[in-house]
Amino acid sequence: MKMSYNKLWKLLIDKQLKKSDLRTLAGISSSSLAKLGKDENVTTEVLVRICNALKCDVSDIMEFVPPIDESTEKGTLKR
Repeated sequence: MKMSYNKLWKLLIDKQLKKSDLRTLAGISSSSLAKLGKDENVTTEVLVRICNALKCDVSDIMEFVPPIDESTEKGTLKR
């Protein structure tokens, strides 16, 4: 199952913070920030640091995206 961090970027906008501000506040590496930007997996430690820095819950910064059924997307039906 794929994860999306779009909620994190919206939260940063609401708090008028830049990605570089988040990196400093949360004490995360630039590579972790890059992974977040590409919706890639990061450690739970990174997620905890972000939540502590932003005073939020993990559900405020990420969400699970259901997989897309490629056969339905192409207009064909599974049999």
